[in-house]
Amino acid sequence: MSEDVTRERSLAYALARIGLGINIALHGLTRLPHLGAFAAGLVPEFSHTFLPGPLVEATGYLIVVGEALIGLLVLFGLWLRPALVAGLLLMLLLQFGTCLRQEWNTAGLQLPYLAYYAVLIATLRYDAGSLDRVRARRRPPPP
Repeated sequence: MSEDVTRERSLAYALARIGLGINIALHGLTRLPHLGAFAAGLVPEFSHTFLPGPLVEATGYLIVVGEALIGLLVLFGLWLRPALVAGLLLMLLLQFGTCLRQEWNTAGLQLPYLAYYAVLIATLRYDAGSLDRVRARRRPPPP
């Protein structure tokens, strides 16, 4: 593969990663000031499901903190592969809750996020601009 093609794919990968990172990080960061209200607000939304209220509320806290942390890690490309896997798992959790509530339109809107994470994981070899790559270039070669 030519160097130009590799450079273009690396640029596309970096921009896609940064875009997803901003989106997910801001999902969480904007909810942090109202974390308790967000988590408590989920309980009535799941009242018709088999999930107990305390579990739903605890999951609400996990979602917000997870979005903020995962989003920032993806944005900066730090521990990128584990962050992308964690993001995909978080989306699966959200998908489960959305489907349990039978909100099919929202469930459909979540599917592109699942695909987006999967594509970034599958094309991780094109990552050239993350903090992980910068750190790898600065490491001295093994003796």
